[in-house]
Amino acid sequence: MVKSGAKSKRGLSASPSHLMHRALQLALDIYAEEAGPGGVTQRQFAVLEAVSHRSGLTQTDLVRATGIDRSTLADLVARMTAKGLLDRERSTIDARAKAVRLSAAGEAALEAARPRVEAADKRILALLPKGKREGFLAQLADLAGAADAAPDKAKAELKAAKKAAREAKKAEKLAKKSAKVAKLVLVEPA
Repeated sequence: MVKSGAKSKRGLSASPSHLMHRALQLALDIYAEEAGPGGVTQRQFAVLEAVSHRSGLTQTDLVRATGIDRSTLADLVARMTAKGLLDRERSTIDARAKAVRLSAAGEAALEAARPRVEAADKRILALLPKGKREGFLAQLADLAGAADAAPDKAKAELKAAKKAAREAKKAEKLAKKSAKVAKLVLVEPA
């Protein structure tokens, strides 16, 4: 946010990362109040909801669907499986992967959580003026879309950088070869 040696005139009140973190804290607090003790966490809800829309997702699919990082998701799925909320089995598409399905307990937990999540969402949006709510959701969707696109963008940039490096190496070899040929031409008597 602030470059070394420079003082910020605006401070934390103008830092998008800080403001988003504070808003996330508030949203999670509201979610926890609505979910109640023993309710599923926000991340557990995201996993249950994603699996309910497409049973048989692999953990890689769940990373893409939820935005939860791979190691956190692996731990989360393991704990949810141990609690009986999810069932895991070998994927029919990729024998190395495990497919995740909702268990009966997972379906019940999801059904119990949906109205609570809806209540939390309503409370969060109620903090904003009515006229700004749609725009706020659109901006959040834009940020989430950018987050979803980031891994593919990074891969494309890495691929382009590798290609550029290969092209530079080829050009360097060609330049060296041309220099050798030019030396030979200059050295040979006429």
